[in-house]
Amino acid sequence: MQPEVKVRAVELVQAIGSWPAGERDAAMARVGALGLEPTLVDQAGALRPGGAQAVLEVVDAQYGGILADSASVLVVCRQWVRRGDGAVVAGGTTVDVRLRKARPRWEVAALHPAEPGAPAAALSPEAQRLLDAGTSIRLPPAAVADIRSGQVRASVVRALLDLARTYRIDVSVVRSGHPLNVFGTDRPSDHPRGRAVDVWRIDGHAVVDPGTSRALVEEFMRAAAAAGSYNVGGPLQLPGGAADQFFSDDTHRDHVHMGFRS
Repeated sequence: MQPEVKVRAVELVQAIGSWPAGERDAAMARVGALGLEPTLVDQAGALRPGGAQAVLEVVDAQYGGILADSASVLVVCRQWVRRGDGAVVAGGTTVDVRLRKARPRWEVAALHPAEPGAPAAALSPEAQRLLDAGTSIRLPPAAVADIRSGQVRASVVRALLDLARTYRIDVSVVRSGHPLNVFGTDRPSDHPRGRAVDVWRIDGHAVVDPGTSRALVEEFMRAAAAAGSYNVGGPLQLPGGAADQFFSDDTHRDHVHMGFRS
């Protein structure tokens, strides 16, 4: 685990996505003050909507991948923007922040904000139930937009609804805002294809928290497999299951990944 990598990513997202009244256009100066390339602001996309003032809350900072000299941190955030007419609009996004190791601090190489796509004309009853699940399944803004786009597979939706009968689930990433390939490889990730979901908190306990019960995480991972996931990753390497059904690595120390074949 390299917490300084996450700190660096969060600092940048906050510098771009939150600004005092009248200072939206000072984003490059704020980024430069962090010792980062100011033109990263040009890659901010949905993180930088129009508005007189903005407040940003980071929900979670999750590894999209971590290697010795490079990393992806998925910064999941909510944002409230005050428009010129005084109205406050709630929104948010997820940003895949790419970093490279440098001294004295890691550098940010690129930003890839979520692009969920337009809402579908109609949703399945199950997808609508997922959106209406309230506190039993907490979805951040980009994940809500993913579901509304109609591009998330029914297997993912059904598994979340099934798991929510037993657990309170905080989702970090579904489809958008995740690397296109498994980090550090040329293998396509299941996320952009709408065939995966990541969970960062179970029953109010963060997966990454050392105080979170190992038994709770193991139970949830096994429940995910029972709900149809062929590829369950997390902080624990579990025995049993189908061949290679469970896995663990440095990237998955802070969340539970559930992948589906269709």
